[in-house]
Amino acid sequence: MTVFLCGFMGCGKTTVGKLAAKKLGCGFCDTDDLIVDDQKMSIPDIFAQKGEPYFRRVEADIVKSVCGKAAVVACGGGAMLNPDTAKAASEAGVVVFLDADFETCYERICNDKNRPIAASSSKEELRERFNTRRVLYIEHSDVQIDCGGSPIETAEKIADAVKKYR
Repeated sequence: MTVFLCGFMGCGKTTVGKLAAKKLGCGFCDTDDLIVDDQKMSIPDIFAQKGEPYFRRVEADIVKSVCGKAAVVACGGGAMLNPDTAKAASEAGVVVFLDADFETCYERICNDKNRPIAASSSKEELRERFNTRRVLYIEHSDVQIDCGGSPIETAEKIADAVKKYR
């Protein structure tokens, strides 16, 4: 089964995803890394040279390409906002929303130049995006996990939820 992790930038998808994959005895991948490998350019360069709509199309294709793999997949913050992508992911496995609070996410992303949306947005713009996206993450996910604990605790919650979901 494929486990797709979704949530806002900085919620911990990559960090806890690696830990959850170990607990579940499966592989791990990050869609942002797969996009960089596929496009042979950084995410900021993709945004600058080809635009966000192009990036989102590539992202949707990458998510669909990992459907059916025995892996935990850390999806970019915008991947599961696309209803078709979310549906494909849900049909191939389970979509887990990592629900972290805005301040935690903001602290992690505010100076990250590798996140074009974070780098070009004010804190209030990011808070508005966070609030809008959170509703969609809930709508497009099968399981919601509170990320208030440590990464190990969150990974255990993911593993437990996935085992019950099967």
